[in-house]
Amino acid sequence: MRDYRIGALTPETWGDFAAMVERTGGLFGGCWCVHFHHGVEDGRGEDEPNPDFKRRMVEAGIAHAALVYDGPDVVAWAEYGTPCELPNIHHRKQYDAESVAPPDYRITCINVTRSHRKLGFGRLALRGAVDLIARAGGGVVEGYPHDMATRDPAKKMSDSFLYNLTRKSYEDAGFTYVRPKGQQNCVMSKVVEPVS
Repeated sequence: MRDYRIGALTPETWGDFAAMVERTGGLFGGCWCVHFHHGVEDGRGEDEPNPDFKRRMVEAGIAHAALVYDGPDVVAWAEYGTPCELPNIHHRKQYDAESVAPPDYRITCINVTRSHRKLGFGRLALRGAVDLIARAGGGVVEGYPHDMATRDPAKKMSDSFLYNLTRKSYEDAGFTYVRPKGQQNCVMSKVVEPVS
């Protein structure tokens, strides 16, 4: 692995994040990873473009992420936040029906640029998010990775659809399997101790 560093998404690093998103065509079809913010208290303005909404969430301290830099460029990222900051998760109806208590934080999206896939940068982004959560006070952290054991092995899945890594990646990062979520995802949990 080359020289890398992990930083936080802030108004000061917005330009680095935006450059990565623009290089990748807007992440998943131009979403700018705003899907999980839908439903926040300071909601999306009518006809507000995705980049403007995301930037406003960053400036308001609502959008958080670990940015992985390879030299000067962001090449991976992991979005995290409280359930109030990221209320719109996939399979929400099932999740709400089966949940006992909400976590302190969620990790909802991990993205790696195509040129850096299968090199460990997604795992670095996950570790970076956990480290930033620890610095913010820690707590119970949930992630919702793809559970590849439930997939039909005859059906190949493109790396571009792995928007939150795999169950194995989370297990290797110390997360524990909680339950299935949807057909091919699961809930993973970890207690993150605070650090100063």
